[in-house]
Amino acid sequence: MHRLVGAVVRRVRVEPFVAAVLGAVAAAALVPARGEAAEWLDRGVDVAITGLFFLYGVRLPTRRAVASMRDWRLHGVILAITFGLFPLLAFGCAPLVPDVLAAGVVFLCVLPSTVQSSIMLTSLARGNEAAAICSASLSNLLGVVLTPVLVAGMLSVGDGGLPLSVVVDTVLVLLVPFAAGQAARGLLGDERAQAWTARLAMFDRAVIVLAVYTAFGKGVTGGVWGRVAPADLPALLAVVAGLLACVPACSALVSRGLGFAHGDRVAVLFCGSQKSLASGLPMATVLFPGAVVGITVLPLMLYHQLQLLVCTWLAQRLARSAPAGGPR
Repeated sequence: MHRLVGAVVRRVRVEPFVAAVLGAVAAAALVPARGEAAEWLDRGVDVAITGLFFLYGVRLPTRRAVASMRDWRLHGVILAITFGLFPLLAFGCAPLVPDVLAAGVVFLCVLPSTVQSSIMLTSLARGNEAAAICSASLSNLLGVVLTPVLVAGMLSVGDGGLPLSVVVDTVLVLLVPFAAGQAARGLLGDERAQAWTARLAMFDRAVIVLAVYTAFGKGVTGGVWGRVAPADLPALLAVVAGLLACVPACSALVSRGLGFAHGDRVAVLFCGSQKSLASGLPMATVLFPGAVVGITVLPLMLYHQLQLLVCTWLAQRLARSAPAGGPR
């Protein structure tokens, strides 16, 4: 029995960033910010998220992502999975969870792919790493615009769309700093931009942890978490696990049907199935009312940890079946 428990513990590893996020959730549950402190924290988070999306703009290699579109079939399939298949699945999955969690499932499904883990997993599986870099970057570039648009269209917030104040916040807090970061990257050049953002690697994670604490604290003080019963969580976990099973399976079938080589099939599988916690948490604080942000990002947090566990295992299996002589 002890050996079995030890084996499970060794496999189910929580990365330090996820541990910090969970710690922020626990801190918000025990000691949420209130009153004037909460107001100052809100303002600080808005400023920090603006800086965060500026850094995202500096970090993403736009020219390489756009140039890679000459392989339009590969990247078109990945984008169709990320912003097409996932949202379609959301229509079927959202009704399977309580209403209070349904918006979070939809939000999860309209997010862009990750950059770091998509590349890491593709490399581990001996896939087309260059394609993963370009496709994940392009996904995040488009996601800054497509995610808010899909949220508005699918959730019909307000009078058929996002309230004007949310549209303004989306432009000022997300799009403008992101565009400024892209302009700054052009001035700095790729090598200097990467070196500059590497020095600030901890900033983005610190901002996300702070945003999580603020969002979950608002839910605690607003009494929103009383609307989620423990019995609701198994249904949510089943939906999240179902998405993670369905999307890679569909990705494999489509890429094989199109005749993609092993390396490209791997890139499609991982770039298409990953969802970005780093982009999703800050976006949620802008797109959703403060009191419900914590509940809204709960499906994303579950999916993020599950995708790391399942996809790492899957990448190791794919690496063993890769053809000799390189990723392609």
